[in-house]
Amino acid sequence: MSKLRILVLTSSTGGGHDARAAAFAEWCFQLYRHDVDVRIEQMLEKSSVIYRAGVNFYNGIQRGAPWLHKIFYTVVEGLSLLNSRRVTFGSAYYRAVLADYRPHLIFSVHDCLNRGYFQRARQLLGAERVRCATYCGEFSGGWGYSRNWIEPSVDRYFARTATARDYAVKKGIPADRARVRGYLMRPRAQLEVFAPAERGAFRVKRLGLRPDLFTVFLATGGNGANNHFELLPALVRHADRCQAVVICGQNHEVYNELIHWRANHPEFNCYIEGNSEIVHLLMQASDVIVTRGGTTTCAKALHFRCPIIFNAFGGVMPQEQLTWKFFRNGAGSDIIENAAGFAALIDRWMAEPGSYARTRAQFLALRYEEDPTLLIDELVGLANEVAQVPLTRLPFPPANGNGAKPPV
Repeated sequence: MSKLRILVLTSSTGGGHDARAAAFAEWCFQLYRHDVDVRIEQMLEKSSVIYRAGVNFYNGIQRGAPWLHKIFYTVVEGLSLLNSRRVTFGSAYYRAVLADYRPHLIFSVHDCLNRGYFQRARQLLGAERVRCATYCGEFSGGWGYSRNWIEPSVDRYFARTATARDYAVKKGIPADRARVRGYLMRPRAQLEVFAPAERGAFRVKRLGLRPDLFTVFLATGGNGANNHFELLPALVRHADRCQAVVICGQNHEVYNELIHWRANHPEFNCYIEGNSEIVHLLMQASDVIVTRGGTTTCAKALHFRCPIIFNAFGGVMPQEQLTWKFFRNGAGSDIIENAAGFAALIDRWMAEPGSYARTRAQFLALRYEEDPTLLIDELVGLANEVAQVPLTRLPFPPANGNGAKPPV
């Protein structure tokens, strides 16, 4: 086995949890190579038929009936009682993973994989032979901030914002174990950055778009929930001043329909992609992004200076409410509930460019710069409190500068 072993617990409820798990694994290899082994487990789906059904149901209502999630969320909160000191469902699979892998650190990036899971690991492995940490991606506290995030025995608790960190402390996380670490993106997102002056060239050479038009990014999560066809007509009305970047996630049917739609609207400039691997570049090329309140997407948008229009079609899910509240209170970000609301917003920005400029300035005021390696080093160091092995830390950015520019 590798010198240092870290078990990451995640689940595919939406795409953000898995994205953070993958980002962490890539960072560990980027910085520590073979000194650190990361094993990612989609623990809910793989450990229990009941949990697997719950994950599928969650993703289904996110695509088709977000309003229903308020009821689902209330039910899921009951896990805080079932798993207060033990793992109720899927315990046999979790125990087998622990016995086989014997991790030095349990790192949870999902709300339902903290309470009970940390206690079970200490019981099986020994309290002095394993450390436990949580990364909570929520932007603020209140209704929607699951009580399942709050496990007071955690060795380290990472929050995305100071607002969310203070709420976690209020709910029981020891203040001396709580940290604010806002960004957890893949290393390539830190390397593949271009200057504003290069944006026009990227639009032309990589996306086949005009360099000078106002560019709206219609985004979606990995499961493909979207309202693209309701939003596009508002942009087509301003085809001489607007263009779009559109991604579809895993929704192949929508991708196929969009390709057909684009062929029948030659007057409108539009870049279409399925499950994109270059979202960080598409954000840099766009003037605004339309998205639901997914924490990973919104964190990237903030980092890459791309203002957000929040998509509230069908209602706002409780976790999305936390994100929307943070950006509403801090930047006055816009939210749309239907196509008419989106059209009115675009009409206003096209008629009064200064209104968009004010929106962007307020949004950028929320940004802060952060060393992306700080979180990784802290987690690896926490694991090494147990393992006590020599580690070789590589520099970042890489000394040879490879990958510093995106392809255009």
